[in-house]
Amino acid sequence: MTTAEVKQVKQKMQKPESTQAMSPFEEMERMFDDYFSRGWLHPYRFERPSFPRASLPFEGKTPNVDVIDRENEIFVKAELPGVDKKDLDISVTQNSVTIKGTTSHEEKEEKGDYYRSEISRGSYSRSLSLPAEIDDNKAKAKFKDGVLELTLPKTKKSNRHTIKVE
Repeated sequence: MTTAEVKQVKQKMQKPESTQAMSPFEEMERMFDDYFSRGWLHPYRFERPSFPRASLPFEGKTPNVDVIDRENEIFVKAELPGVDKKDLDISVTQNSVTIKGTTSHEEKEEKGDYYRSEISRGSYSRSLSLPAEIDDNKAKAKFKDGVLELTLPKTKKSNRHTIKVE
């Protein structure tokens, strides 16, 4: 093979860089994937035993958040296990939502000469960019059984239309 042919083969083998920009949601997911370990994604993977320790509700993973863009509103659903209603803080602007939650768990056990006490605390904060501007004065929130539901009315109705596939 000549030098020119080798260069051509190398150019073909190199992976072209993607020029497509990521949406804010894809970028946030990538940032969380880079920041948090992926061990919780594989619950049945074998690992060497380690010393037991108190697990925090948000340790090593991010609670699931769904953002649904409807015609007249944006619906946000977040799973916040272990968070009480009093420990939840939600702030809304015209184009973003910030959800903050804290957990606190204390466990004590006494049996004769045996005494065990464990305290665990965790906190969580996540800001989401919204796909449309909302009327933050008309936002509504429900929280039940560790699931937060936000209904955020849009300031402008979506210009959705169907496209016929040929």
